[in-house]
Amino acid sequence: MTNNAAMELDPSAPSEMTFNVLGSTAPVLAPRVGTLAIPGRQAISTPHFVPLTTRGAVSHIAHDVVRKETAINSLYIGLEDFIEKKHPAPLYKTPVAPGESPLRRFICASDDMPLVLAPRRFPAIPCPPANTETSIAVLTSIGFRQLSAHQYVEAIQKLQPDIAIGLADLITFQQPGVRRRGKMVDRTHAFTRDALEQLYGPSVPEDKKSKTAYFAPILPLDNAQQSLYLEDLGSEFRGHISGLALYESTSLSFIPEDIGNLPRLLLSEPSTPHEILQAIFLGADLLTVPLIGTCSNAGIALDFTFPAPPSVQGRDEPHPLGIDFWPSEYAKDTSPFREGCECYACRHHHRAYLNHLLAAKEMTAWVLLQLHNHHVMDLFFAGARDSIKRGTFEEDVHAFNRAYAPTLPDPIGQGPRLRGHYLLPRMGTDHPKRMQKVYGRLDDLSEKLSESQSSVATPDIDAEGLEKHGFAEKV
Repeated sequence: MTNNAAMELDPSAPSEMTFNVLGSTAPVLAPRVGTLAIPGRQAISTPHFVPLTTRGAVSHIAHDVVRKETAINSLYIGLEDFIEKKHPAPLYKTPVAPGESPLRRFICASDDMPLVLAPRRFPAIPCPPANTETSIAVLTSIGFRQLSAHQYVEAIQKLQPDIAIGLADLITFQQPGVRRRGKMVDRTHAFTRDALEQLYGPSVPEDKKSKTAYFAPILPLDNAQQSLYLEDLGSEFRGHISGLALYESTSLSFIPEDIGNLPRLLLSEPSTPHEILQAIFLGADLLTVPLIGTCSNAGIALDFTFPAPPSVQGRDEPHPLGIDFWPSEYAKDTSPFREGCECYACRHHHRAYLNHLLAAKEMTAWVLLQLHNHHVMDLFFAGARDSIKRGTFEEDVHAFNRAYAPTLPDPIGQGPRLRGHYLLPRMGTDHPKRMQKVYGRLDDLSEKLSESQSSVATPDIDAEGLEKHGFAEKV
């Protein structure tokens, strides 16, 4: 499956980013190994994952810890995390030197860290306001608002991210109707055309053309419904796009051959590593993997390796994909989170300590879990790249599917306290919030106190009841 010929981006592309592919004989629907290189930044070996952030930071991990104790080499950033009704937002007021990115300076990211900017955070919270022909609905820190296509292009020009994901008219958590699908394609087509014209068009002076690599979105629709748009991506827009952003793994089969050598960023929510391998098998180069943070918040430490080691393949029962450390059975277990793991958490701490931190709701628990789970996922993708290079990827995937459980453990504990947009339901506004209020527990007591004739609170049960509940002893 290996091929010594390397494919590069069209030299007429505006960005200085290059993407070299090695390890695939087919332009589409085949696993491949590559290197995405941006001048002055760390090169990203693909396939790989792009860590998700909240306001520019990986959840629970400080920037200095990211640099010192992880292999994280890129960040996904949602613009809606930073914009409010006031304009310009503080993000745009960051003092910078000529040529320096205000976004990088504002979030204090390393100079060699590639930054991926998108209109919305991922996974995105559904917005009740509808998208329009010139804007999309976003959720800011102070509520819902509209982000116009022109404002997003301005953000790309001013913030200077390394990669920008194009604006798309998306509908989340419900199936659009036939007419709505047509609008989605027409609007996304117009968003892409206008953005490329403003960023790289012939009317833009050479010294003003954006250096940001633009990843054109491909909608999660059938091929026939967006055939004209896909055709224009390979002809009219080809000289100005540097990559593709997809929202479903099935969309990988829609990529025309004339743009098959572009890097593909799959904005997906795989629920298991099996689904990640399936996406890689179809040709995804970069992926978002929200399950890392989901497992960390649930108190689950990931426990899988690709390819599956012989010790795991030889078992009668499938090996679990992770370990939930909430149960008290780990209170005296002094072994590392995962045997043989070389991450910071496993080298310095043990299971009993993690169990204690979770029981005490100490934030260090989720810091350690994030460090461990990102390390496991780094090794997982490294194993996938090596397997593709050897030409054994398909066989290794089948062995992995047999050796490991098909699903992650069901969470049993309560995660860290939720704030901001995390409180909102992920499946739409009709669903309840993900963490109910706790201060309502005193409502019944306040009513009883207000009904009392005395200003002194008195018990509502007799002495035998108090004794039964352990509050007093009857003499």
